[in-house]
Amino acid sequence: MALAAANLMLAIHEKKTTSTDLYRPLRLYIASAYSEREAAAADDDLTAVRDLRAAVEQPSLPDASSLEQRRDALLAYARALALVEPRFPISPDRGHVHSLTFTWHDAFKTNKKASLPSVHLEKAAVLFNLGAVYSQIALAADRSSDVGIRTACGSFQSAAGAFAWMRESGVATKAVAAGATTVDVTPECAAMLEKLMLAQAQECFFEKVIAGGKPPALCSKVARQVGIFYEEAYASLSAAPLSQHFDKTWVSHVQLKAAQFYADACYRCSLDLHEKEEIAQEIARLKIGISALTDAKKVARGVAAQLLDSVNKLESSMKTNLERAMKENDRVYLMRVPDASSLGALPAASLVKPTSLAEVLDASKERLFSSLVPDGSMKALSKYTEMVDDIIRTQAEKLQQASEITRVRLKEMDLPDSILSLEGNISLPLDLKEDVEAVQISGGPAGLEAELQQLRDLNRVNQELLVQTEEMLQKEANEDAQFRTQFGSRWTRPQSSTLTKNIQDRLNLFASNLKTAGESDSQIERGLKESYPLMSILDKRPIESALPSISRPIMSLDGNEDAIVGSLKQSLRQLESLGAQRAGLEDMLKEMKRKDDILPKLMAGVGSHDDLFKKETSKYDPVCAEIADNIVAQEQLLLQIQVIHHS
Repeated sequence: MALAAANLMLAIHEKKTTSTDLYRPLRLYIASAYSEREAAAADDDLTAVRDLRAAVEQPSLPDASSLEQRRDALLAYARALALVEPRFPISPDRGHVHSLTFTWHDAFKTNKKASLPSVHLEKAAVLFNLGAVYSQIALAADRSSDVGIRTACGSFQSAAGAFAWMRESGVATKAVAAGATTVDVTPECAAMLEKLMLAQAQECFFEKVIAGGKPPALCSKVARQVGIFYEEAYASLSAAPLSQHFDKTWVSHVQLKAAQFYADACYRCSLDLHEKEEIAQEIARLKIGISALTDAKKVARGVAAQLLDSVNKLESSMKTNLERAMKENDRVYLMRVPDASSLGALPAASLVKPTSLAEVLDASKERLFSSLVPDGSMKALSKYTEMVDDIIRTQAEKLQQASEITRVRLKEMDLPDSILSLEGNISLPLDLKEDVEAVQISGGPAGLEAELQQLRDLNRVNQELLVQTEEMLQKEANEDAQFRTQFGSRWTRPQSSTLTKNIQDRLNLFASNLKTAGESDSQIERGLKESYPLMSILDKRPIESALPSISRPIMSLDGNEDAIVGSLKQSLRQLESLGAQRAGLEDMLKEMKRKDDILPKLMAGVGSHDDLFKKETSKYDPVCAEIADNIVAQEQLLLQIQVIHHS
């Protein structure tokens, strides 16, 4: 652990590792589990992973540019590990790639180390080092400038994000479960370091508001939150498994920092109270803050001299203000100083949070080992595809049902035909009009009679051919019987019934088909004769001239008919627009599914597949919501049309 005495903040040393060859074990696994051809095709990817690991093994330099390069190298390797993990069984629970073991030393007690065939240990160590490098970048920044303090604050929050990711993604838990024995990669240590980094990021804000001359009340809130973060870090350091792991001087530093910023919050609050002439509370706050510093200094061992100087200066300023306030109270205000227990907690204002590393660690756009897809991932992809299909099927059914409801409800009200008839603009549906035109081209009703006569003639000819064929078969059978009687055993030809069986079977089938066709023809003919009086309109051209129309009344009953018709037409146009929108929404869902390729995310994902599926299927929610809104709007519009129609 590095303690920077010049600016009283902490940076984390990286974990050290030993050299590990990834190329050969991974290549052997690909050749065994897939094929030698796949192994040869993955050669460039294997080389890239080997080089990324080698870059991580190299020690970093303390200058700013080197630290940024180090950060980028760790991020690149972390993304590569996200692609390696689902493709290669490098963990005790999945077996492990032969001859592949990772070794990492504890960052705080370097004589301790963990050696495991576990990708979880490797990922936890890389994330730890990423957080460490971010903290080193923050510590290297010149906080005397605006740019420097922004860099420091942002980098401390990124460091907190790295340690938070270790804990929240389950990497630290899996590393411990795999057998990692070093304390630095436990969830408890990650949580402590996250709070420590947030404390220092908030402290950067405190320095900024003090330098900017902000009001004491605001400065007090910012300082109090600094203290809260340090207190949370100290609480973790005081509990197992961390309580016996860290150097006592370093623990004292965190403890004293917590007391310092609690006291500073009291001090800034007292300045605000003094301006408001609330002297009694000012005195109480100063006493509380001084007491906190006194108690912390008693147990502080080995902390940096500059931190002690800073604490002593704060204590001196508070004592000076306390002495002045007490004199003013004794001489002027004569107010009773409240007990510390009667005062409320100091308000805090948190201005920092862990920076999410989800984007910079997202490996879904990386192409490493893209041709290697394990069976488990294919099954997961199939499950997701079924989920999407179910969404689209359900929504399509809703859309179809909505269209059918519209059709039925309008038909019940005889719309829009009644309006078109009233206006004389009624027309036939296109498919019906095409059928009518086909009949007219064939000669109309008279042409249909000619077609029927042709059917009768064809049926007669077919019956005659059937009878002739039957007679020929019967004649052949008679001749066979005659010769068999005449020549006896010398007539060796097979019986006629055997030779002609196939022909007779086909003949029976033809007879059956002709009978069915004749019955069908008779039924059609009867139907046409019954409908012939009505079919006479098919001779009229254009056919629309034969359609009935509604005559307007000679005298209006209330003069409101035009308005009603106008309202109905407008509502029907809106209904048509909703129908067109539904068609567009269904097409949109199908297009979304066509472009929905989550395999890269599935192969690079962190966390459970269910979480990924929930997130990915949620992108269909806005379209589903639009469909629901469309159906509700349609129902309201149909009710409105029904009311107008009945009026």
